[in-house]
Amino acid sequence: MQYRQLGDSHLKVSEICLGTMTYGQQNTAEEAHQQLDYAVAAGVNFIDAAEMYPVPAKAETSGLTETYIGQWLAKQPRDRLVIATKIAGPSRGMNWMRQGERRIDRTNIEQAVNASLKRLQTDYIDLYQIHWPDRYVPLFGQASYDPKQIRETVPIVEQLSAFADLIHAGKIRYIGLSNETPWGVMEFCHAAKQCGLPKIVSIQNAYNLLNRSFEWGLAEACRHEHISLLAYSPLGFGNLSGKHLQEPPANSRMTLFPGFGQRYLKPNVNEAVAEYVEMARRFNLSPVTLALAFVRQRWFVTSTIVGATSLEQLKENFASVNVTLTEEMLAEIDRIHSRYPNPAP
Repeated sequence: MQYRQLGDSHLKVSEICLGTMTYGQQNTAEEAHQQLDYAVAAGVNFIDAAEMYPVPAKAETSGLTETYIGQWLAKQPRDRLVIATKIAGPSRGMNWMRQGERRIDRTNIEQAVNASLKRLQTDYIDLYQIHWPDRYVPLFGQASYDPKQIRETVPIVEQLSAFADLIHAGKIRYIGLSNETPWGVMEFCHAAKQCGLPKIVSIQNAYNLLNRSFEWGLAEACRHEHISLLAYSPLGFGNLSGKHLQEPPANSRMTLFPGFGQRYLKPNVNEAVAEYVEMARRFNLSPVTLALAFVRQRWFVTSTIVGATSLEQLKENFASVNVTLTEEMLAEIDRIHSRYPNPAP
């Protein structure tokens, strides 16, 4: 396991980050703790959560992921771990959270941070992220920006000012974004420089063989601003394992939660997956290993977020760190990508 600098921060994080969004829905507390133990034993020091987890979000399970992590974290050497979590943005339902108010303003930020600290049973959060922007942007598979959907938004300076006070209070150490755009990244960086406020150190966006849209504008912006990509959904919601090409498993998210993961139900997704699966087999790799190794090797990826519902899946995910794709393999990936460019952006 290698460790990489997280943006401009003083944190070094493992190249694999343990994602936890199944804890409390598909995984029990005991299973969650087994996964956490296994990950740490494998060298992972980076754990990612969110106040809204598990997903799909429901009132009766909201916050359980952080609670399960907190039960485990209370027994660990805290300074050896990097704990990340997120504040949910406005819209998208979830009216049970913070009395239905989910703006990224001072009141909501303070309430969300304090609630996460309590559930996580810790005094501080290493990386606190905005799960999705306060302003309108196309999200989770929406492809086009629609000016008609623009809504009133909390100024970025106001958001950063609230985070600055929480950093000063010692409750969070660094801040990051998620599901963000190039414009958003640059506005957050500009506001921080102009007003002497904390700078973002990371962005958590989807990136995988089916969705390489980060390469268009975000890669350039993040390189110049020294911002790390934390790549989520590296297996494309499990599709890149190839398991959905036939009858999907009964316990897969796509089966259990119909309508969840709509971005992977688009034209050419199955065709692209089939080619990547066939390619993996030609090179004597599992499709999972191919997909994860590709993401891990990208120059702009600092850590790849992997999640699983079983230890067996987790072991396969972690084993990918021992594989380095050759130039021949990367050229073949680009050939498939040119034929099926970003079918699931």
